[in-house]
Amino acid sequence: MFRSLGDPARLAILRHLALGEHRVVDLTAHLGLAQSTVSAHLACLRDCGLVTSRPQGRASMWSLATAPELLDVLAAAERLLATTGDAVALCPAYGEAATQ
Repeated sequence: MFRSLGDPARLAILRHLALGEHRVVDLTAHLGLAQSTVSAHLACLRDCGLVTSRPQGRASMWSLATAPELLDVLAAAERLLATTGDAVALCPAYGEAATQ
């Protein structure tokens, strides 16, 4: 599950879905990503049990499957990063220097 949350695009999708249901076309417009990319990320999030969809006409409406619990985890991660952000950024294995 945490690997699914480790991708910035998937986190952005979850942030948008926290506001309510969205179609893939809505998410592509909001995020500036290709439809195939958004669909692949949604499939990953669905397989982890984090999002669900329901048919609406020819489209699917996507939403958070377990909104309160997921939002609690994301809020806790934000609090943790606020406390340890410099340590994470400077970490030789995962920080900014490791990605350059």
